[in-house]
Amino acid sequence: MRHTISILVENEFGVLSRVAGLFSGRGFNIESLCVAETEDPQVSRMTIVTSGNDQIVEQILKQLNKLIPVLKVVDFTGTDTVDRELVLVKVKADNDTKPEVLRLIDIFRAKIVDVAPRAYTIEMTGGEGKVNAFLQMLRPLGIKDIVRTGKVAISRGM
Repeated sequence: MRHTISILVENEFGVLSRVAGLFSGRGFNIESLCVAETEDPQVSRMTIVTSGNDQIVEQILKQLNKLIPVLKVVDFTGTDTVDRELVLVKVKADNDTKPEVLRLIDIFRAKIVDVAPRAYTIEMTGGEGKVNAFLQMLRPLGIKDIVRTGKVAISRGM
């Protein structure tokens, strides 16, 4: 089962290495990882997506809580959250594919952020399913490169 884990950590060097080391030391893969400063510049938030059964993830959560630079750990799995991912995709845009690419950009509410003679670079944000559906529709048209941020998530309400 996939788990989305939010971790508040002190914003200092080496924290990411310690958290990643905890996962690798136990043989767990990090499927996606996003880290950025919060409203408090002394604190950063990591959003990690990993897979494992509930017992294994519970072990990970306990170990994360023991790390000194970790301030708070929350497993968002099964809770009411808002999550998004950003993708930049460079796609072939010749006379044959341009109309279809532009139609998909409109449907998925994406936008072109760079234009080259034979390619568009497109930015799109959304839930993981929407991003995957967009990429699946673009794939037959000729994707040249993809960069994804990985999931970021926040709990709903207060």
